Amino acid sequence: MAAERTTITLGGKGSSFSSSSVYKIASGVATVRIDSSAIERFSTKPLPLIKRASFGIPQGLTTEETRASLAVLLNKLLLSNSGSVRSALPVKILELLNSKVETFELWDEIEVTEGENVVLEKSCSSLVGVCSVIDHKSTALSQIVDSVAALSCEAAKGDVSSFNSLDSGDGFGYKDAISVAGDLKVLLNGSKAVGKVEVEEVSKIPRIHGKFREVVRGVHSDARVELNSGVKGGKTGSGNSAVGEALGTTLLGLCMSVKSLGECSFLRRKLCAESIGDESVRKVVLEKSFVEYEKLKSGYKSALVEEDQCRFAHKLNECLGIVWRIVGLEAAAAFFVLGGGDKSGDAADKEEAKSDKKKKKNDKKAVLGKGTSMVIQFIKERLVNDGGDQVEQILSLYNPESDCFDYLLAKVKEIVESNENRRLPKLPKGTRDFAKEQMIVREKAFSIIQNVFKKHGATALDTPVFELRETLMGKYGEDSKLIYDIADQLLDGMLEICGVPAEKFRTICSSIDKLDKQTFEQVKKEMVEEKGLSSEIADRIGGFVKEKGAPMELLTKLRQEGSEFLANSSSKEALDELTTETQVLVSVMEDNKLGEAAELASMLWEADINAEYLVTKRQTKHFDRAKSSGIPWMVVVGKNELSGGVVTLKKVVEGSKEEVKDVPRDSFVAELLKRL
Repeated sequence: MAAERTTITLGGKGSSFSSSSVYKIASGVATVRIDSSAIERFSTKPLPLIKRASFGIPQGLTTEETRASLAVLLNKLLLSNSGSVRSALPVKILELLNSKVETFELWDEIEVTEGENVVLEKSCSSLVGVCSVIDHKSTALSQIVDSVAALSCEAAKGDVSSFNSLDSGDGFGYKDAISVAGDLKVLLNGSKAVGKVEVEEVSKIPRIHGKFREVVRGVHSDARVELNSGVKGGKTGSGNSAVGEALGTTLLGLCMSVKSLGECSFLRRKLCAESIGDESVRKVVLEKSFVEYEKLKSGYKSALVEEDQCRFAHKLNECLGIVWRIVGLEAAAAFFVLGGGDKSGDAADKEEAKSDKKKKKNDKKAVLGKGTSMVIQFIKERLVNDGGDQVEQILSLYNPESDCFDYLLAKVKEIVESNENRRLPKLPKGTRDFAKEQMIVREKAFSIIQNVFKKHGATALDTPVFELRETLMGKYGEDSKLIYDIADQLLDGMLEICGVPAEKFRTICSSIDKLDKQTFEQVKKEMVEEKGLSSEIADRIGGFVKEKGAPMELLTKLRQEGSEFLANSSSKEALDELTTETQVLVSVMEDNKLGEAAELASMLWEADINAEYLVTKRQTKHFDRAKSSGIPWMVVVGKNELSGGVVTLKKVVEGSKEEVKDVPRDSFVAELLKRL
């Protein structure tokens, strides 16, 4: 049964387009919608039109590549700020993408505005679209090819000890090769099937696969930038000069690496095939792989002489598909060596298999690695022993478009990432580990230092421990577990109070975030008509988000007795955490009395009361300081207090009139402790 199609929204504020999304649209597993805020930006004025021969998408692309080109073109139109883009063209493209037609007639004459023509002419949408498809497929291949190579290491009984010598520990090793070697060691963890045979096809895996990882990251980075860049340069679009040349240069490096990866996989497959016991299966694997390898060599040569950047990308995409099949054939060859199974429906072959099974009954079974055994089991569970071509069945499992592939990829990533946490990494220079005994001393020391600073009115300052999502996406990819979304309690509490279902918190937050660009009525319309909220709930949200004022004034209002925010656990927790820990402000309202202030503050610090002081004649500065910082108590020392040797205690929380005058200086600390 076909999976339910997801929906991808384009044009929303702060939204970003990814190669994964382009691929989903291109392969027809996702529909597209345009965000309401983008629709409102389209021009409604009657504009002069010019005629174009077509959308500018070259003929000869596959349906998948054409759909990718249209998706990118639609996003470029939505990103355009020219003011001369109508809704008609984006809506037309949207209808084409959401239709189920197998072929597109995109080369008829169309009428466009001057601004639309600039986007069609200068956006390089076809090149960026095909590049995005390549990015998605090559990223997936870089994550799965190591697990296939690990199978070959076991099937060929190769010596993998060379993987340990890549990292010399001096910081000058080839980072990606070291990373590949580490992942292979995780996949082969516990394996008794690898041997001591020095095999060149095995020893070269880390560097070939490492270089592939490196260039794939470059393609991913360039694709991400181009997908989310508008057409610049006004009428001429000159700001987009050299996009084709830049992407072409990046893709050229990938093309060479794809060829090396395919060749390396082909040689390992050949090595494995020699150990396949079933002659008919061995013949099928050899013949199919030779055919694919010849296609790869021919396709690679054809791509290198192609001068048109889009045609080059198209041929590179074809080469990438061929390499996928070569890798799948390598997996098949290794499987039949390691996993065996019913390889033919022929009765004689079945009898021979039974005979071989009896001969090997007492043989010691090779123990596979934790990762490789999972891959073998995955293939076994999905093979159909009906006399069909099991080699083709395995190839279909390694097709990135198959329903099973995402599961396989997820399992491989799970194995690698979970085991990586248990490996002991080498420490970079200038860093060290701290044992538990050392940590006790360090934490105690830091605690003392922090408390002293707090007593003296200091506030903490820290740099962010997170980065922009687009930065992390470039490093780790879209599905990485290293990326976390940050929830907002400083909002969730408000939405809960208003009656918004928990599953709609994030989507309603995205609507509220548009209030700096749209009126509340526009935002309300989106929440009600597009996101299914009732009008009553939307109005309750409006009652909160329309509140304006200084931060501390709003905070005080939210904390007032009877406030709904205090009744909600999430919002109350957030309010309790709100920008000080200072309990008392020593306010000396006379100039040149710093010594008096320091003496009073010291008495408070000795009593373990967090305090700070301010010396100035301007009374408003004292009260503003206390209110803006949320300090609840003031020790007021004016001219009269100084002459009488007393202080005045004043509570400055909103709504409170508590004040204690003429408190002797030797007892004011005790009086404060009663009230804090």
